[in-house]
Amino acid sequence: MEKLKRKSVVAVLAVLAVVVLVVVVALHQKGENAGGSQAGDKSGGRKELTHVVLNEVAHSIFYSPMYVAIENGYFAEEGIDIELVTGYGADKTMAAVLSGEAEVGFMGAEASLYTYVGDMEDYVVNFAQLTQRAGNFLVSREPIDNFTWDMLKGTEVLGGRAGGMPEMVFEYILSKNNIDKSELSIDQSIDFGSTAAAFSGGQGDFTLEFEPHATALEEKGDGYVVASLGEASGYVPYTSFSAKKSYIAENPEVIQAFTNALQKGMEYCNAHTSKEIAEIISPQFAETELTTIETIVERYKVQETWKNDLVFTEDAFVLLENILMDAGELEEMLPYEDLVTVEFAEKAVQ
Repeated sequence: MEKLKRKSVVAVLAVLAVVVLVVVVALHQKGENAGGSQAGDKSGGRKELTHVVLNEVAHSIFYSPMYVAIENGYFAEEGIDIELVTGYGADKTMAAVLSGEAEVGFMGAEASLYTYVGDMEDYVVNFAQLTQRAGNFLVSREPIDNFTWDMLKGTEVLGGRAGGMPEMVFEYILSKNNIDKSELSIDQSIDFGSTAAAFSGGQGDFTLEFEPHATALEEKGDGYVVASLGEASGYVPYTSFSAKKSYIAENPEVIQAFTNALQKGMEYCNAHTSKEIAEIISPQFAETELTTIETIVERYKVQETWKNDLVFTEDAFVLLENILMDAGELEEMLPYEDLVTVEFAEKAVQ
């Protein structure tokens, strides 16, 4: 009987030992996971990732270096847990940044000038320029072998929102070709991202489209790319990353890490083939065939869409202001030193 009791006590103690071990392991795992996302550092330990919401103006292969930085884990390497949200328009992306819904906005830099002119105390500052050419294409309803811009006279073009970079660069090109915008009809009533569907439905003689919409129209036989606005306009500071002045001042290490990740993505795109880039970013465009992504990437590479670095130069800023003034969206030149900082982009390439 005594022997049986001893066996029972041993069994109970064994069960208790297992329970204690399970609780200890669970508490240890909970402690590891507390405080947000983590990633391994170079010393073999773990470090906490800083969550950053990035609101992009549109989701387009035009922005390949950014998606390479995401898919290759460059943001995580720099200690950032990136959350990508699409705003579908610079006005909406800017609203997200100003309201605090997003820490960083990716859009045309013209939006930052508008907030500055509006006398906002905590205005938005540009810290990295991604693209140096327009990323949209002129799509015709019929194929045109030798297109010239004066062919737009008397036609209807599905354009962009007044005051937005797509529309202003288009008007800039018209002006360069001595065409007054009154000589054609520009439909600006269609929401950003809906023009391709409207064109397929029979609206307009021409439409201005980003990728993959331009290529999709060609593949369906609904349209034909006849001109690149990026080639026609020349180098312009088309899109940049920005954040509120207060956020940059309070979180310089986050902005630097963010810029470092982008620079890695830029360098990858400039050093690899269109096929390699397409394979990396394909998860971002799951509904697009890999061969189509490669074709679009190559289209952007050959026209030198992406810079070698992220520095937003003063010359580029002045050109942007001139485009805005020609479009009637800006009355006077604004201070470059207030609206642009190159500190982070310059450090990222060192």
